[in-house]
Amino acid sequence: MTPLAVFEAVIDVSAVAPRIEAMLPTGVRARQLEVRTLLAGMCLAQADHRPAHLTRVHQALISLPGDDRRRLGVIADWKHGPHLLTYRQTERTFGLVARALGKDEPGGQPSQALQAVCDDLLEASIPAGFKDASRSLAVDWTDMESFSRPPPAKGGDCADPEASWGHRRRDSPGPEDELFYGYYLSAGIMMPDENGPAVPEFARRATVSSCRHDPVRAFVPVLTAMPAAGTPLGDVLGDSGYAHRDADAWALPLRAAGAQLVQDLHPHDRGPKGTHDGAIIANGNLYCPKTPRPLLELGPLARTATKEQAAGHDARTAELARYKLGRLTRDDDDGYHRVQCPAVMGKIRCPLRPSSMTLDRGRPEILTPPGHPQACCTQQTITVPPEVSAKTAQKHDYPSRAHRRSYARRTGAERGFATAKDPATNDISRGWCRLMGLTPLMLFATTLLVARNQRILGAWNARQDDNARRAAAGLPPKTRKRRRKTLASLAEPP
Repeated sequence: MTPLAVFEAVIDVSAVAPRIEAMLPTGVRARQLEVRTLLAGMCLAQADHRPAHLTRVHQALISLPGDDRRRLGVIADWKHGPHLLTYRQTERTFGLVARALGKDEPGGQPSQALQAVCDDLLEASIPAGFKDASRSLAVDWTDMESFSRPPPAKGGDCADPEASWGHRRRDSPGPEDELFYGYYLSAGIMMPDENGPAVPEFARRATVSSCRHDPVRAFVPVLTAMPAAGTPLGDVLGDSGYAHRDADAWALPLRAAGAQLVQDLHPHDRGPKGTHDGAIIANGNLYCPKTPRPLLELGPLARTATKEQAAGHDARTAELARYKLGRLTRDDDDGYHRVQCPAVMGKIRCPLRPSSMTLDRGRPEILTPPGHPQACCTQQTITVPPEVSAKTAQKHDYPSRAHRRSYARRTGAERGFATAKDPATNDISRGWCRLMGLTPLMLFATTLLVARNQRILGAWNARQDDNARRAAAGLPPKTRKRRRKTLASLAEPP
């Protein structure tokens, strides 16, 4: 279990406790339970694998050693002697905090004050030595079911009207999707930069939103606010659920904030999607009008592909890259840039570009050039407006080997939620938190991620110490055991 001193340091570095205290009303008699102590108790409850119940927070605080209870005000001197903190006092302070950080009219999304408090707590849970170790984030969302029963089918209110109906994927046999009543938890997990050293997979940002809101749109303001808070954005790794959103909802705001997108394209967004000045728009790039159709329709490599199949797929994507129009300039202030014909750049041979015909025959050759060539074939360069491939453009050509290797880091988001939803630690299924409303749920979810970050840090430090001992003994670092056979092959009949 993470010691109390670690959580106190996180709370102090975040500086959220005095900020919240200034928002609370002052009564005739001073409160025995301060916000700093309440947050520490919430973190202790989550670190001890307890559900997010206020009774568990109260138990965590009154179970502390005597000196800590005195120092944190869990035991206070009253007129008639020492007084031990009661559950009603815990409930009272938490209620004041939830009302101060919530909205006057709840709408299913956190207030700016609540989001700022949760951002600062998560950022403070990352040690200073790792803050600049990576700028890459793997993003995803998962379900958080409310403890409230849904509204009656005939109409009427329920205990948690801020929640809403959503759908989630099932891992057990049966229908692939199922409905649930509650919220979406979105998180950004720190991943190593390309060709960079390994880093602990800390949860760096998170938010909670009602299922009536799109979780992608709800998470974008949290990510785009990071540069202003001193945390520049690098690679943002997302699955097709993010890439399929309108460009204004996901891609454009992230690029404007300095992020480079590495994402899987939705099947509806793959392949040729129109033309621009004669060039074919496909997978976020512009290609020569005479690019072979099978190359433009290449999909991602199957997960069960053999080494030979992977080598063949990589050879075809490398050939496709020869037909791509090359970028010459960066985006200007309005998002425009210029590209050039691949034959002019010496990547292919084309009769419309006589100088390219002197290149060696190892390059692809256009045997039947367009009869009525358009601007991409007649001009030296063409201008590409921001709306061309705004939704699908990304850091690496899709679905090349470089993209596949970079996108493989996105599994860190799955591991992040797996550690947060592990029944052996904190199972956030229905009943984990019995408080109603977004604000209490988001506060407890944040303290859960803070406790999870400390577990990740402890495991990282233990692994580094073990590697150091093995290196001193002349042994190689310990590697993970990988499955040699797929589950599908094991299930095949003999």
